[in-house]
Amino acid sequence: MSRSATGERSAESGRRLLRRRGARLSPAQALFRRLFVFNGLVFTVGTLVLALSPATVSSPVLLTEVPVLIVGLGVILAVNAFLLRASLAPLEALTTLMRRVDLLGSSGRLTDSGNGDLTDVIDTFNAMLDRLEAERSTSTAHVLAAQEGERQRIAQELHDEIGQTLTVALLELKRVVDRAPQELREELHAVQETVRSSLDEVRQVARRLRPGVLEDLGLLSALSALAAEFSRASGVPVERRCDPDLPELSSEAELVIYRIAQESLTNVTRHAKASRVWLSLRAERDTVRLRITDDGCGGVVDEGAGIRGMRERALLIGARLSIDSPPGEGTQVLLEVPLAGRTAERGR
Repeated sequence: MSRSATGERSAESGRRLLRRRGARLSPAQALFRRLFVFNGLVFTVGTLVLALSPATVSSPVLLTEVPVLIVGLGVILAVNAFLLRASLAPLEALTTLMRRVDLLGSSGRLTDSGNGDLTDVIDTFNAMLDRLEAERSTSTAHVLAAQEGERQRIAQELHDEIGQTLTVALLELKRVVDRAPQELREELHAVQETVRSSLDEVRQVARRLRPGVLEDLGLLSALSALAAEFSRASGVPVERRCDPDLPELSSEAELVIYRIAQESLTNVTRHAKASRVWLSLRAERDTVRLRITDDGCGGVVDEGAGIRGMRERALLIGARLSIDSPPGEGTQVLLEVPLAGRTAERGR
């Protein structure tokens, strides 16, 4: 057979397939047909029962015939209601799922209950959720990558430009102090201390923007340095419990864990009014869990930009973030990072 004949047969098969798909009823038309058939069958059966049964209806209706009519009508309505409810049940489940879809979390999927008329609606809705979550993950990854790039750029500029400028100013001040009269040296020393403290603050900001210790020494050392810096700045002690034998994590997962720990400690400083903080990082089964707990005031109701950013970062690596903050009982931030490799091995 020639290639042209094969191509013509393939094209004809494609056209027949398109015609068959086009001939399929839409979900609304299929549902209308199902309801029409249900109602028609119910009333047809009711009519046949009335016609073939010994029951009669007089004109005018006798009192003895009223109970028979009421029972017959009740049976017809009950059967009709049962069939309609069974047919429309997936719509109720679909509406419930629509109400609880979480834009910053992984939403559930609706399973097909065998109702052929609504299978297309259910499949389309599930495909829409898959597409939205994929697009959200992609856009979130681009945004967070841009944020990290901007953080690194600002940290580099702070270190190279402002840091070097302040260092030169310190050297110049030292030279001026050495040549200044005695009555001005005390004031110049005060200026020196102000410039030196500004230089230290610039270096701290640069370190927070770009955690070099995370790249150089790893996640555990970075968390230890972060907790120590938090305690030094806020005066609140941090009790650390980190598993030294953590499984290997990707660089993206380590960065997300570090940033969420950083944001959590920042929130403790700003809002919690806590006297103590507990930070733990442990591997449990197929999950690495970061838990940060404080004994502050709790009562987190509105999620601001900080918590929203934490949720977006968690979604980036497929992790689950939960925040438990009962009023007066402190706040617990729990990040659960799945270990994809172990999960796959377990599945095999």
